[in-house]
Amino acid sequence: MIKKLFIFTLLLVFSAASQATSLKAFGGNPTPPPLMLKDLEGKSHSLDANMGKVVLVQFWATYCGPCRKEMPTMNKMIKKLEAQGVPFKILAIDMGESAAEVRKFVDEVKPEFTILLDESGKSIQDWKVFAVPSNFIIDPQGQIRYTLFGGVDWANEELLAKVAALAK
Repeated sequence: MIKKLFIFTLLLVFSAASQATSLKAFGGNPTPPPLMLKDLEGKSHSLDANMGKVVLVQFWATYCGPCRKEMPTMNKMIKKLEAQGVPFKILAIDMGESAAEVRKFVDEVKPEFTILLDESGKSIQDWKVFAVPSNFIIDPQGQIRYTLFGGVDWANEELLAKVAALAK
């Protein structure tokens, strides 16, 4: 319990402090850690199953104000990229909360993309997540190309152009 409280406090502080404005080129090892998690219906999803697509991997939490605000723009992002013929997927990973907490949030915010649960927090550790929301853009070859920490308008034309360019 103390560990969860510490992680919550740390992430809240970093969330408030970070205001993202654009994608940053990823400077670390571009090979992402393995990712295999279940959605709210218990179906397993993996990052590997999305090879050939551009994938936005987002770590988020129900208590994150910027997450709540940006999810509708993520819905718009999906529609705009689909209209351009860009093979695209969002895997949004809730950070350590219960399925009941996440369901309540999903019912209110209505994301139109895959919501995954990481109740143990293992993927947070594997991906070295330190802020909420934390975003990683994976290219069709499965490599991390961009990161973005903090909330943003995902329907922004500059962001959409960078994401779409990865599919070419």
